[in-house]
Amino acid sequence: MLMPKRVKNDHRKMFRGRMKGKATQGAEIAFGDFGLQAMECAWISSRQIESARIAMTRHIKRGGQVWIRLFPDHSYTKKPLETRMGKGKAAIEGWVAVVKPGRVMFEMNGVAEDVAREAMRLASHKMPIRCRFVSRADFDYAGSNIVFSDGTHADPNKRAGDVYRPAKEAPVAETEAESL
Repeated sequence: MLMPKRVKNDHRKMFRGRMKGKATQGAEIAFGDFGLQAMECAWISSRQIESARIAMTRHIKRGGQVWIRLFPDHSYTKKPLETRMGKGKAAIEGWVAVVKPGRVMFEMNGVAEDVAREAMRLASHKMPIRCRFVSRADFDYAGSNIVFSDGTHADPNKRAGDVYRPAKEAPVAETEAESL
């Protein structure tokens, strides 16, 4: 399972933190052609990441490449059962990755779209949150605007109500054959 090799001594037991807002980093496809994007915020454990990876690689039969775009670097603690309050912070129970909406968690390359879509569907069933399949074609890389095909923005600086509307194209002139 994934976990940090070593952590500085004073920073091993961490605060719980917050999962407010949208993902500012890792919100677009960087390596592959297809990806699995989070639509909610959650803690993703190292076990969940590993089981999703296994589900994807088994479905593509080790044919393509898979990138894991998240790493469980946040520790969480848990007190033993039937323990009274106090006596300091508990021991580390495990490691999680903090995921916000818009984060691309997995990427894939070297397989057909229908195979990638099914592999990502299998992986999404291992995740504790809603996810969606995205491809490189869903993103508008021409400018800094990242716009999905359904018109919603992935850019965290855009408001939720902002909708991308492309400029209207000039009407195409009819040919003589069509007008007859």
